[in-house]
Amino acid sequence: MVLEYVNGGELFDKISSKGKLSEKEGRRLFQQLIDAVSYCHDKGVYHRDLKPENVLVDAKGNIKISDFGLSALPQHLGNDGLLHTTCGSPNYIAPEILSNRGYDGARSDIWSCGVILYVILTGYLPFDDRNLAVLYQKIVRGDTKIPRWLSPGAQNILRRILDPNPVTRMNVAGIKADDWFKQDYAPVFPKDDDDGDDSSGDSLPVKEQNNVSDENGASPTHINAFRLIGMSSSLDLSGFFEKEDVSERKVRFTSDHSPKELFEKIVDIVTEMGLQVQKGNGKLKVTQKQDRWSSKSAASLSLATEVFELTPSLCVVELRKSEGDSSLYWKVCARLSEDLGASKGEQLLGTKKSLTPEASSYT
Repeated sequence: MVLEYVNGGELFDKISSKGKLSEKEGRRLFQQLIDAVSYCHDKGVYHRDLKPENVLVDAKGNIKISDFGLSALPQHLGNDGLLHTTCGSPNYIAPEILSNRGYDGARSDIWSCGVILYVILTGYLPFDDRNLAVLYQKIVRGDTKIPRWLSPGAQNILRRILDPNPVTRMNVAGIKADDWFKQDYAPVFPKDDDDGDDSSGDSLPVKEQNNVSDENGASPTHINAFRLIGMSSSLDLSGFFEKEDVSERKVRFTSDHSPKELFEKIVDIVTEMGLQVQKGNGKLKVTQKQDRWSSKSAASLSLATEVFELTPSLCVVELRKSEGDSSLYWKVCARLSEDLGASKGEQLLGTKKSLTPEASSYT
């Protein structure tokens, strides 16, 4: 397992050694924290154990959220759409979690963010007691005092986040609209490998990366030996983390077409097959054509393709299915490999089964 090394240590250690931070510095870290938590929530991930010990600081003073061991995913929701597992760290746990009636993971995470902000700005906990029963009573009642020496804006946002009622508690949208929060705010826009900036979930981009782009913005990814070795199906570890066999959703084939020709021909082929292609930000988004009155089709498909340049005369095309109809996906793979593959006798890299009975030579 390879993990990023964050050499600045925990936010907890930073506060323990230096004490409370200035409002300007505290607000900057809190803005990054909210951006990170908001991103997780948009992906359906609820941390459930946010605290300064799980917020790391890098050499540039930027934060990284760590320790997702207690996090919850959409499949963990009950029939009522709520989470029911009581978990978290005592001083940072949201009051609704203690009620054992179910809770909204996003709103409970925001409560924890509020506690973290309180600690950042004051240097001590808003809710604390050696007796857990007393501590939990304080949390349920929202029994804390906001220091008057904080600015009115800081006092207001803390009071609205540390609201024991999750329904009236400030949410992410409210926090980002707050005047105190917006001061010197520089939003972070993370780049996703597959879904780019498309929030509809209907399509995924075709990645086009390179050091030098052509006039159409299409460019290949230059591959190194480590990436090439990692393409081997025997070294692909995604099966440990995903229910669907990687061979069912990822295929590769080599092509002797230039990267520019590949991107152009891929667009032509998928368009001919009735798929819609949109260009934006150096990426291609592939969707299924639908009129405005139709609902999302059961046969809808989201896939991404990436071109790796091995040599000036040889490329690897990788096709990845994110969601949707497998039969349509295999038809697209078979057509692309049939028309663009370097050799009709080659085997697709990293796959175990044939694309279709008629295209078994490409798997």
